[in-house]
Amino acid sequence: MTYDLLIRNGTIVDGLGGEPYVGDVAVADGVIAAVGSVNGSSAVREIDATGLLVTPGFVDLHTHYDGQAIWSDRLTPSSANGVTTVVMGNCGVGFAPCRQEDHAVLVDVMAGVEDIPGVVMTDGLPWTWETFPEYLDALDSRRRDIDVAAYLPHSPLRVYVMGRRGADREPATADDLATMRALATEAIEAGALGFATSRFTIHKTESGSPIPSYDAAREEIEAIAQGVVDGGGGLLQFVPDIPAGGYQPVLQTVFDVAEDLHLPVTFTLIVANSGDPTWEDAITMIEKANAAGGDITAQLLPRPIGLIIGLELSANPFVLYPSYREIAHLPLAERVAEMRKPDVRARILADKPGHGHPILYVAQMWDWIFPLGDTPDYEPDPSTSIAARARARGVSPMEEAYDRLLDDDGHAMLLVATSNLANNSLSTVGDLLHRDDVVLGLGDGGAHYGMICDASYTTYFLAHWARDRKSGRFTVSEAVRELTSVPARVAGLGDRGRIAVGYKADLNVIDHAALRVHKPVIRYDLPAGGRRLDQTAEGYVTTVVSGQIIAENGAPTDARPGRLVRGRRSGPLPGQ
Repeated sequence: MTYDLLIRNGTIVDGLGGEPYVGDVAVADGVIAAVGSVNGSSAVREIDATGLLVTPGFVDLHTHYDGQAIWSDRLTPSSANGVTTVVMGNCGVGFAPCRQEDHAVLVDVMAGVEDIPGVVMTDGLPWTWETFPEYLDALDSRRRDIDVAAYLPHSPLRVYVMGRRGADREPATADDLATMRALATEAIEAGALGFATSRFTIHKTESGSPIPSYDAAREEIEAIAQGVVDGGGGLLQFVPDIPAGGYQPVLQTVFDVAEDLHLPVTFTLIVANSGDPTWEDAITMIEKANAAGGDITAQLLPRPIGLIIGLELSANPFVLYPSYREIAHLPLAERVAEMRKPDVRARILADKPGHGHPILYVAQMWDWIFPLGDTPDYEPDPSTSIAARARARGVSPMEEAYDRLLDDDGHAMLLVATSNLANNSLSTVGDLLHRDDVVLGLGDGGAHYGMICDASYTTYFLAHWARDRKSGRFTVSEAVRELTSVPARVAGLGDRGRIAVGYKADLNVIDHAALRVHKPVIRYDLPAGGRRLDQTAEGYVTTVVSGQIIAENGAPTDARPGRLVRGRRSGPLPGQ
């Protein structure tokens, strides 16, 4: 037999946690056709994977490629880090459904919540859709490197149904609820994986208001969830209002709705760097709900949640200072020259911040800010923090941060680790990720273009947690399982995430010993020349989507086999 692709002699990691073994993987017509010893056969393309891992493609549950999937045919950083399927529409924000007169409202929401410049969206989106099914059709008509799937997002739905009342967060009427339920049914029937919403305090519009879904009543969540059931079922994704008092009671409301309607839930979990841990309450709630027959998972990033700040990025410790804002418009080289002048330095350091987006205030968490080097360290020694470095120099943290921002002629980047470093360690994160009810997520690819670049967590997890870390490690089999079949199960995508005959041929060939993430870089490749952070990796010898090679040794090919995934599925579809 002649196959389309034959990967020979690799160490096969099946995605289910099975013991790795040396063998071959053969692909035909976009699916895995044979696994094991494939002798006496040939292929259009053969890859010698001796000494290399062969894994399923990674599945990322939490992205925001809603815009990038329209204006770009490559979903980087995700596709450069072994990801072959992404789920978008998270946090209840997106671009459909939407009437023409409400475009500006959704642009305001996405610019504020996801740090996507408004001009990028107005120039990059054709807005050829109004309804959510029409948006899915627009996604379906385009070709890209990897597969995409989408939730129905709450904020656009609310504005579509209620107009200005929805944007202003007025209570929904009975007629509003009935319409939302019907539109949710329509979205699920068209291929949405479920419904996403948020109550997160810092999720604000660019103009500073809470997002439309922020204080939606239980009746509204329940009506939309009932529409999901009417359409055939799906996943509920939720971001609780963590800073406003922990996970109770709003999370319990979502759990109760899910229990009543027999729907699965996945939600955002963080581990505070200090203070009383709130994650323990969340885990207790999950255990109780799942013991009663629920299907609840918490999503957790395997490295610190935080920001990347710098003079070229959206945030730095002085971005809200009037004296800095006087020179912020200058080209970088001119701004650096100004900042090196003693009088300018003194004026900025003596200034006070003005008003701005609340997320920018974390840029002065001195104990949790660290220089980001060419080999990024996401579990840094506390002695390298801005606060510790300042103490060692005998200067204030403000002075130390100021000087570090001027390193590399102003191109320096600093990591603000806002959470997940309890006791200055990722150990608690690792302990939680070993649980079956906690899954990997929160990479946020496609959003926060000027301040976050966490979509490379897949590479970091397989390198740091399954190779480099001294304690709390995962075996390679466990790590690959967490990156593949586990998120595929949560998303309801049972046709991928494992190496077995009949499953979708999404694969990675990986040099595990060489695997590492690079320092983020700034690119100006968004519509209208918009800026974004990107992060590549090395160690990916080959990445395959639907049997086609999309990247080799870090270089993309011309193949664009990525498609829209419509709806959940329990296993391989007929014909696959």
